[in-house]
Amino acid sequence: MAYSAWVASTAYAVGDIVRASLLQASGLVFRCTVAGTSASTQPAWPTDIGSTITDGSVTWKAISSVYEELAVLAPNAIVELFQLHLDATLHGASDIYYFHAGANANVTGNIVWNGQTYIRLPIQAEGFEYNNGGTLPRPTLSVANLGGEISALLLAANAVTPGNDLGGAKVVRIRTLKKFLDGEPTADPHAKFPDEIWYVDRKSAETRDLVQWELASKFDMAGTMIPKRQIIANICQWQYRSTECGYTGSNYWNELDSVVGTLAQDKCGKRLSSCKLRFGATAELPFGSFPGAGLAQ
Repeated sequence: MAYSAWVASTAYAVGDIVRASLLQASGLVFRCTVAGTSASTQPAWPTDIGSTITDGSVTWKAISSVYEELAVLAPNAIVELFQLHLDATLHGASDIYYFHAGANANVTGNIVWNGQTYIRLPIQAEGFEYNNGGTLPRPTLSVANLGGEISALLLAANAVTPGNDLGGAKVVRIRTLKKFLDGEPTADPHAKFPDEIWYVDRKSAETRDLVQWELASKFDMAGTMIPKRQIIANICQWQYRSTECGYTGSNYWNELDSVVGTLAQDKCGKRLSSCKLRFGATAELPFGSFPGAGLAQ
């Protein structure tokens, strides 16, 4: 079962299923629910199961590419693949490592999926399950270190950022079925579960035998604040006299909103009153577009 790619200006009937022309991280394909002819350009495909999109006179509904396969009497084995993406700024390299445990599909060697070879390694990945406890999962990834290769990676990262044990590295968890791997009669890189993206939060263990990391979602990492820029009510965060601010006038005030005579003395007080002096009390002020700025003062 390899889904056909979407084609422009093509008649589709109810029940037809297509995939996007590019690989989707969502792992979704799209079933025609209203027949018609597709548009000349590909639509912005939805990323949630059940969402619909209008494409010319066709209506598509997003469905999973693998769930129907799991509902059969004897479903195919689920294969778990991992990618470890290093960050050049943090780790001194932007290498990507591809690996798998080989346990579910009883694979004794490397796996090729979507043209990429995933090396079999003794690894244990657990804790990815979501629950209703109100907290996000913090999975652990344990990788064998018998040859010292993982310790070498840690040493290289420490040389760039002291104390960094691959913290901040991105881990992509990909799950598909064995029947969709390269080399199978039904090979299809588009048939997969939605990709899961995690980040190394900390190294929780290192021995001669293994290295274990604790993973977290991007907004659940220690020391990370979202949004990264703190929004403070009534304080403008735009750079004065920039394309953001837009003020280019020849009237000058200092940070206390007092009149000054030269451009060198001109400094914005970053307050609503400072903005009104430059743009007028009734003008549409750029300051007003900031959260919490509020012109009704």
